[in-house]
Amino acid sequence: MKREDSDEIIQDAYCRIATLETVAHIDDPRAYFFSIIRNLTIRRLRRERVVELQTIAEIDACHDVHQSSPERQAADRQDYQRLLALIRALPPKCRQVVELRKLEGWSQREIAQHFGISEKTVEKQIWLGLKAVRLGWSNGGQTDNEDVLRTARN
Repeated sequence: MKREDSDEIIQDAYCRIATLETVAHIDDPRAYFFSIIRNLTIRRLRRERVVELQTIAEIDACHDVHQSSPERQAADRQDYQRLLALIRALPPKCRQVVELRKLEGWSQREIAQHFGISEKTVEKQIWLGLKAVRLGWSNGGQTDNEDVLRTARN
């Protein structure tokens, strides 16, 4: 698996968590996050059709069973809220495209058909939205930052 794939899986996992209406049911956020990553990775590997059994076995062995501290849990919840705020700050069309692709798992083709736009436009909106979210994240979660919004619009 390429590094870009790993980064995308991690990003997809954060996005799935961001769409949860509540996190009250999550006893161990770290374990929950890693189980999402594990499932997304296995799904991606299965789509590739040719997967070494050793790769799947290594993924199964990577369960993080350590209980996270209350401080880590609080930090994780704050990160979750920051991510949600950054996604909500995107311009409406860009936000919808990013949410459908990264949070709902729609394909670019499905999104393009849904909105009546080209797949290239969908790809660009996803790229711009994620770029804006990354910029906002690196700026400490500033959702009112005009640079973040301008990045998504350009």
